[in-house]
Amino acid sequence: MKFKTVADYFERINAESSRTAITKLLAELFDKATAHEAQIISYLSLGLLRAPYKGNQFNMADKLVTRVIARLLTSDVAYIDELMQKSGDLGTVVGHYYQHEHEHSATLLSVYNNLELLENMGGAGSQEEKSEFLYTLLASVDALSAQYIVRVVLGNLRLGFSDMTIIDALSWMLTGSKSLHERIEHAYNVCADIGLITALLKEKGAAALDDVSIIIGIPIRPAAAERLPTAQDIFEKIGPCAVQPKLDGFRLQIHCDNRNGSKKRWFYSRNLSDMSDMFPDLVAAFDKINVQTLIVEGEAIVYDENTQSFVPFQETVKRKRKHDVEEVAQQLPLKLFLFDILYHDGESLLNKAHTTRRDTMLHIVSSQFSEVISVISERSVESADALEKYFLENINAGLEGVVVKKPSSHYQPGKRNFNWIKLKYHASRTLLDTIDVVVLGYYYGSGKRSAFGIGAFLVGVYNKHKDCFETLAKVGTGMKDVDWHELKAKCDKIALKAQLHNVVCDPHLAPDVWVAPSLVCVVRADEITISPVHTAGKSGQNLGFALRFPRFIGYRSDKSPEETTSVQEIFTLFEQQKK
Repeated sequence: MKFKTVADYFERINAESSRTAITKLLAELFDKATAHEAQIISYLSLGLLRAPYKGNQFNMADKLVTRVIARLLTSDVAYIDELMQKSGDLGTVVGHYYQHEHEHSATLLSVYNNLELLENMGGAGSQEEKSEFLYTLLASVDALSAQYIVRVVLGNLRLGFSDMTIIDALSWMLTGSKSLHERIEHAYNVCADIGLITALLKEKGAAALDDVSIIIGIPIRPAAAERLPTAQDIFEKIGPCAVQPKLDGFRLQIHCDNRNGSKKRWFYSRNLSDMSDMFPDLVAAFDKINVQTLIVEGEAIVYDENTQSFVPFQETVKRKRKHDVEEVAQQLPLKLFLFDILYHDGESLLNKAHTTRRDTMLHIVSSQFSEVISVISERSVESADALEKYFLENINAGLEGVVVKKPSSHYQPGKRNFNWIKLKYHASRTLLDTIDVVVLGYYYGSGKRSAFGIGAFLVGVYNKHKDCFETLAKVGTGMKDVDWHELKAKCDKIALKAQLHNVVCDPHLAPDVWVAPSLVCVVRADEITISPVHTAGKSGQNLGFALRFPRFIGYRSDKSPEETTSVQEIFTLFEQQKK
């Protein structure tokens, strides 16, 4: 397949606002491709070279690419900067102003291989080497292909869909409908590499879904907890239950592979990023375990030995860094509390009961792990009163609540249901929890904030069913002056010239500056209200939801935009606050 064919489809998709039309176009492109080509397309359509857990990083700044484009267009940098301000991004500049046409002979595989070579260039003088290599690559293709190559390199492809639309497209490719979505999504939940799933479906069809299983080194999409407002509600829902303290740290999924005399370790975050290099202290602790293969989940949190207490998440998050890792590890020592086991010595435990999984984990950990790693405490409760008492014990200990688990429940990857339920405490019982939101844009400031260039920002939540982001609140409080400067800097790096088609916003709420939906933060509000203008949960004659008096709390770098509080959760919280 020619890369020009892929670029043509991407351009058609980019011009579409209908998700169904996008799905059909993507399905058509997959259908024309070989298995390997389809795998590459699935990554490229998300602006990546490979699955996110493997990492994707070109490390080429806008200024460097600007110089390459200036050379390509035989122009000067100042003129290219001017064109970019008008066009919105450097990819568009190349697409509109690059005049040299070619035979369009570059194949998808050759372009992809060159992009991999470009990404892997490093060491002394690598920036100049990268510049020369990128120039040669762009000079070998047509204008539209160059446009999409530049966007991939700079990480701003933004075709306006996520992996959920790819799953729909794969189903459409095979059946002409979305009928296989649930089966494909389940396979993807167990083996979170959308490219691998795509290649399997191209090679073997729908029958391949029955053979998808856990692969050590490929993350499993994590299960999530639902919310209920009181211990009584929880007990009425699931009856006698297992209860664990709710810790506010890094949720980690750890893979261990000791086969063939090697010791391989992977530490995946909640959004399936590989964080292995950030936790040398935890890696060392896992080196002592005597297993062939293992996948466990746990919460890593900084523990203050002086006060014998856990520190706030804002302190724990300082461990997420690329430099001075060893030094910070000594300053902020982590404890890892394991709460589940998913795989052990070649056997999947996903379909085992919670009690069975916990017994297996206790047997492994109690005999082999150091004091750095332990199994989280758990209490069995037989009544709502007992649950409430244990909940208050954890609150008094400085924790934010408990997680309640159904003893007979299986582990369901990628699902949020009432097998796990969060119970948290807040002084005001109106809105029972914080809300994870994604920033969609910002408004220019007035008065004092006019000096900041930002006075409020628009946030939204993810609608999985529609694969889009819907607005929930306009936030303007909870931040110090330095926070406004920081937020504007973050937003300007991902600013857009126009609203993306997968962002649903009432025209009256349109921000002064749109941004790519990638920055996740936490807000607290007094309550959830019905809104005639916000689009979260809006459909047909039903009005949307909004937050009353939203306040900024902080950022959640461990969550992806699709892991923000869902529209369904907003509805659930709205119903709960009535109590």
